[in-house]
Amino acid sequence: MTSPTNQASGRRVIQLPLEPGLICLKGLSPTRLRFEVEYGLERGTTANSFLFTAVPLLIHPPGASFAEPFLAELASLVPADAPLKVVVGHVNPNRVALLHQLASRWPKLLLLSSNPGARLLEELWSMQKPAKPGDSPGREGPQAVIPPLPPIEVVKQDTSSPLADGHLLRLIPTPTPRWPDGLMAFEETTGLLMSGKFFAAHLCSEDFAEANRSSTEEDRRYFYDCLMAPMARQVESVVERLEELDIRTIAPGHGPAISESWRSLLNDYHRWGASQERARLSVALLFASAYGNTAAIADALAQGVGRTGVRVESINCEFTPPEQLLAAIRSCDAILIGSPTLGGHAPTPIVSALGTVLAEGDRSKPVGVFGSFGWSGEALDLLESKLRDGGFRFGFEPIKVKFSPDAATLKAIEETGTGLGRQLLAEQRKAQRRSASGGLSESRSNPAIQALGRVVGSLCVLTTCKGEGPSRLSGAMVASWVSQASFSPPGFTVAVAKDRAVEALLHIGDRFTLNVLAAGRETGPMKQFLQPFAPGADRFAGLELAATPGGQPILPEGLAWLEATVQQRMECGDHWLLYAQVSHGGVLDGTATTAVHQRRSGANY
Repeated sequence: MTSPTNQASGRRVIQLPLEPGLICLKGLSPTRLRFEVEYGLERGTTANSFLFTAVPLLIHPPGASFAEPFLAELASLVPADAPLKVVVGHVNPNRVALLHQLASRWPKLLLLSSNPGARLLEELWSMQKPAKPGDSPGREGPQAVIPPLPPIEVVKQDTSSPLADGHLLRLIPTPTPRWPDGLMAFEETTGLLMSGKFFAAHLCSEDFAEANRSSTEEDRRYFYDCLMAPMARQVESVVERLEELDIRTIAPGHGPAISESWRSLLNDYHRWGASQERARLSVALLFASAYGNTAAIADALAQGVGRTGVRVESINCEFTPPEQLLAAIRSCDAILIGSPTLGGHAPTPIVSALGTVLAEGDRSKPVGVFGSFGWSGEALDLLESKLRDGGFRFGFEPIKVKFSPDAATLKAIEETGTGLGRQLLAEQRKAQRRSASGGLSESRSNPAIQALGRVVGSLCVLTTCKGEGPSRLSGAMVASWVSQASFSPPGFTVAVAKDRAVEALLHIGDRFTLNVLAAGRETGPMKQFLQPFAPGADRFAGLELAATPGGQPILPEGLAWLEATVQQRMECGDHWLLYAQVSHGGVLDGTATTAVHQRRSGANY
């Protein structure tokens, strides 16, 4: 096993022999590579590639972020004059930049991709990404010399081919709106499915496979919620096809492989997708993305909307049939449309989709515009003006991001999506109340629901912060569903609604403070943290805070405080139940009593 290191980033690549003639080249990054939603847990990531040495054939090369250590490892295994074949399971500018270097060092390079992947390779191969202040050294700049595009072998349908050493490789196109170019590889003699983005998890581990299912469950669920949930129908279709394979191990493009419990993971994908399909409200998310930035904004919006239980249907306008686009526009409860600006214009598929929205969209339903740009934003101005002139009402102000969105921007965008979801739910409840007899919902008049409301909870304010400098994120919420859960170690549970903005900062390993409020002095903190906040607003603006030993915020006017770390999360309907272990704490006023929350109904707070 070798491990060349990119000293500037801490990234390195190791070799993990899997079978005779088959090696996993595992890129390790202890920190996230960029501020994308999918890296939000900040546990690093891996980029898993697979090399059949006898051919030689490389599957799922990484992006340019791993170029230096990856190329060093590959050069030690494959001579420069070898006819190297590369299966490109996903195409984006970062990966194309790595392919440029492969083509320069291995002149006999042959690329294998799906039909949409070949189109993207042809479009992106000679395209120069605009540089911006702060770009890291080593990226291809405007003056980079680009080699000719290698020959591309297009995989239009499932195809099996024998390889040396007795291996039999099957290539499987798996298009989805987020990854229309998706291409999986399945080695039939060993049952190894190299699944690319499917079943992935962003965490850094040198081990090839996970220790057990529970060790990565939260990370895989987080990846699903961020990137798979908005296209649950297409994901379900792919999973059903994969169940026909004689799988023994699933090795995704990110995170450890799944060898012992892959059937359980497939069942989880079915279950998570089913919850999406049960949603009564839906948002059509239409987008195109040149460099991945507009897609990152779409991901954040989708995650925010999804937190409220509203289903998101993701539509990549470059690869979606007109009839599917039309059906989504007609059936949805809100329409969001996003675009980059390329050469001062919106891409043709977005202009076409805009025309369909103007012709077929319901003016009574909210719309939203979003996108990124380099030097100008004409595409976003076009979308906004046409929709406003067309009589549509906007669910939020247009989101216009220059270059790549950073962590704080993505968090604000996610909260914007949550606000839209809440807006749709409020309109639905209002319509239901108008149609209900007596003006009361059945649940609130139910004696059991009334009795549930008599369960008393302590009034607290949960506060948390995460990250440093420009990437620092913070959040807070009023919490009353709190209970001590263990003596040794000391711990408690707290319920957090899925649509709370702070929920994204409360995953396993995250720290926070539980500020217990004092009876008679709860009005100030309650007023501060129950007020509506604009997306991305600082919940602590204007407050004087103390800090725990771990750097978490303390409200000095509280009765007591507890610093704790999330150890477990359990999904409970529309809430997450968190179990946290206490590391530090203190009583600020030994004479006061705890404020409690008395409710008349168990149907609301």
